[in-house]
Amino acid sequence: MSTGVLLLHGSSGTPDVERAGILEAEGYDVLAPQWFDGRISEIPLESFPLDELAARNDRLVVMGTSRGAEAALLLGTLDDRVDAVIALAPAAHAWAWAEDGVQTSPWTWQGEPLPFVPLDLDWTTDVVPPAFVGWYRQSLRRYADEAEAARIPAERFKGELLMVVGGDDQVWPSVEFAERIALSRKGLPTRTVPAARAGHRVIFPGEAPKTGGQRMARGGTEAADRELGALAWADLRRVLTG
Repeated sequence: MSTGVLLLHGSSGTPDVERAGILEAEGYDVLAPQWFDGRISEIPLESFPLDELAARNDRLVVMGTSRGAEAALLLGTLDDRVDAVIALAPAAHAWAWAEDGVQTSPWTWQGEPLPFVPLDLDWTTDVVPPAFVGWYRQSLRRYADEAEAARIPAERFKGELLMVVGGDDQVWPSVEFAERIALSRKGLPTRTVPAARAGHRVIFPGEAPKTGGQRMARGGTEAADRELGALAWADLRRVLTG
């Protein structure tokens, strides 16, 4: 049985080439596309190359980080071919793209924009570099009705879900998001691997720390992020193996 892995980077916009190589060395067929260029706005979920992977593999796994985990979870709910989702620092909602004061949906499906949570543009922080975790919490409080409509219906995904989260994530509250997702799945195969001191970016065995993306506080330390990666590695391999 062959497994195809769609590997989705986060908002840094940089494909996880090193991670793809590690997974390929384990025997998996991996595609790691650059799925946006500058703007995460109204991206067709159909544009992700699942057809290519499905044409040559028996199983499909979508693995994503942060915004990529948001897309991975949505693909699991919308495409019945997805057998497993691995969500690293996941979101429980679809989050707006804000540009010049205008907010748009990050995703479309069959030509229609998906509901999204607006970002509270009145939010400010004095932290340098900025930690955005408070922004997401404040936006959820301010836009509670929109948040309910934009919730990712993870219970619709019947395959296996693995979530890997750091308790010191300073980008968004991924532990809280993972808890919401797990509660919604009610008996479906779901596992969350947390580490209290890790941040937004997990580091798996054999990987170097990520350095790209916007300057911001991401939480954790290299040692703690590596600890989370080592802790989750056996579960990740188990999910990939099926």
